[in-house]
Amino acid sequence: MIWMTDVEFEAVPEFPKELKKLSKKYKLLNEDFENFRTVLTKTLPKYTSGTFEISDLGANVKTPIYKVKHFRSRDFRGKGSRSGFRIIYAHIQDSEKIIFIEIYHKNNKSNHDTERIKK
Repeated sequence: MIWMTDVEFEAVPEFPKELKKLSKKYKLLNEDFENFRTVLTKTLPKYTSGTFEISDLGANVKTPIYKVKHFRSRDFRGKGSRSGFRIIYAHIQDSEKIIFIEIYHKNNKSNHDTERIKK
């Protein structure tokens, strides 16, 4: 296991709005998201369970982009690790920076926003 230190977190402008909207319905989401951030500070994304690199973004996207499918939310206690939330983020390895791009519930949206990722 590889340990990261001093990870910097950022988010695209749409991300906090999506998180806020979802947290109105799912009361434990903000706290669970903070726990997820803590996990990211301890392990590299490729070692986080249920995280997959998105590969169909084209040659212009050089930074690895990851999709978390096994995000654990206590709002879905007893339903396993696949709560239905998806988190998309970029990991800029040179500066140990994580940029959150998108969060959504899979019942409300079928897939990630490729155009937002490319932007």
